Amino acid sequence: MRDILAEIVAKKRDIVAAAKQELPLAEVKRGLSPASFRMAQVFKAKPWNLIAECKLQSPAKGRLCRRYTVEELAHIYENNGAAMLSVHTDPHFLGCNEDFRKVRGEVKLPLLRKDFIIDPYQIYEARMLGADAVLLIARILTPEQLKSFLYTTWSLGMDALVEVHDRRDMEAALATPAEFIGINNRNLVSFTTSIEQTMELLPYADCERTLISESGIFTLDDAQRLADAGCQGILVGEGLVRADDVAAQTRAFAGVKARA
Repeated sequence: MRDILAEIVAKKRDIVAAAKQELPLAEVKRGLSPASFRMAQVFKAKPWNLIAECKLQSPAKGRLCRRYTVEELAHIYENNGAAMLSVHTDPHFLGCNEDFRKVRGEVKLPLLRKDFIIDPYQIYEARMLGADAVLLIARILTPEQLKSFLYTTWSLGMDALVEVHDRRDMEAALATPAEFIGINNRNLVSFTTSIEQTMELLPYADCERTLISESGIFTLDDAQRLADAGCQGILVGEGLVRADDVAAQTRAFAGVKARA
């Protein structure tokens, strides 16, 4: 079976190597100003939050959205209740750094850089682009890297969403002081999705952390079920961009009632 994650990570090594050649780390660091942990501020302010993803393409399903640009999606999300935006910078999702810069220049919401981070360089690069948070995928990092990358992220005033896919990943995440743990409902080999993945992993999570379900969320019932199970938020891409009415779907997901 095709291992899409392995393909992405292999390509990412080449992308990072080229980026370092074009703009060395010393230059990336020069003039960086720290962020202010805006993701944490948002999630502390409300019991439920929607992270809306500006997602145009999936490596498994191909093109998902042709009606809107990344910037247009960002404005729709911002105007309809999203607490935070996720913006892809990986080419497998039609993402790029320039898209991130454009969105940063046009919206005020906190931004998560959605990418496959395998090198500290990408964390500094994320802050250079204006990111407020980064995604750290436990599956592609050693336990030592995961903890080190988390501290590097915090040193720049950014939050980290530590993504897990199974109990082993969850154990790795819980071995760090990560505040935000994202349970991804996507099988990283086949890229199929099911929210049952979140349901199965929640009993092994730490309820003192902020738990966010990611991917495979298509209906209001899906979102409400996750909230009732103990999630404090969801990250949704395809479930928004393929909706008949993106604005209405954004409002619906943002308006879910968190568990009391």
